[in-house]
Amino acid sequence: MADNKAAVGGQLTEAAARNLATTTKSIPQWDGITPRFLVNLLEWHPVEAGVYRVNRVIDPGGVDTTDIKCDPEDGVELPQTSVSYEEEPREYTLNAVTTTVEVQTRMSDLFRSPHDQVREQLRLSVERVKERQEDQLVNNAEYGLLNQPVKSQRIKTRTGAPTPDDFDELITKVWKHPSFFLAHPLAIAAFGRECTKRGVPPVAINLLGAQFITWRGIPIIPTDKLEVKANKTNILLVRSGVEKQGVVGLFQPGVAGEVNPSLSVRFMGINQKAQASYLISLYCSAAVHTDDAIAVLEGVEVDHYHEYN
Repeated sequence: MADNKAAVGGQLTEAAARNLATTTKSIPQWDGITPRFLVNLLEWHPVEAGVYRVNRVIDPGGVDTTDIKCDPEDGVELPQTSVSYEEEPREYTLNAVTTTVEVQTRMSDLFRSPHDQVREQLRLSVERVKERQEDQLVNNAEYGLLNQPVKSQRIKTRTGAPTPDDFDELITKVWKHPSFFLAHPLAIAAFGRECTKRGVPPVAINLLGAQFITWRGIPIIPTDKLEVKANKTNILLVRSGVEKQGVVGLFQPGVAGEVNPSLSVRFMGINQKAQASYLISLYCSAAVHTDDAIAVLEGVEVDHYHEYN
């Protein structure tokens, strides 16, 4: 008799004993799930009818307050002032991040313990949709944060590697209540090396239950949605919030089948092949209220290393 079977009257083998044991199973694990810190740090603003209009003032050039008197003398005619608005303001339309999930009903009926097949398929598909949402918040051609900074808010690195000087220059572009830097983990590591070389190690803080290094008190948030190509990437500095005239995420509450704000899961029926179908939709966009709410450091090289004594 083979070694992995128990002989009559013989000693019970481990392999045979396992046939009577119940295996504890984990839910499916996917290493593509990231913390998605950007989604959590942006202020989210509800919209109606899927459209958000950003009304801006027409700036005649610089800050001019000569038409406003300070402590005018009695009998002096007061100056007149007015504020003009853009006649064709920019409108942001919510983007649909969507997919469908199909599950064979025979599988969901027979193999539902200890983990429900439909629930796990939907859970993982929702995670994929949320990862796509964050990618679009960074890279979408229309509303992605990487594509929205105007020319005056785009700067190049001085030497290739991201240095404290480069980060300071970014701060000069978004100096009114900057909220956070956004960078690829490789870019954060490269910045850390440059700080170590100069003897100015960044201070770490706890935020959202995680540790982040900071520069000038501003947290540097990691995301893999800022791509690294040929050892080069970009770093963003963002001011978030409506009250601060910053960057906001956009969503529409109350969509049909809503399970989270602007995220819906809807059952679409069972077809002739006994496949149950579900529609997952997530509607989002991002708006920049003023040009100085966001800036980007371009051409960041992540492959510079130093020798330390």
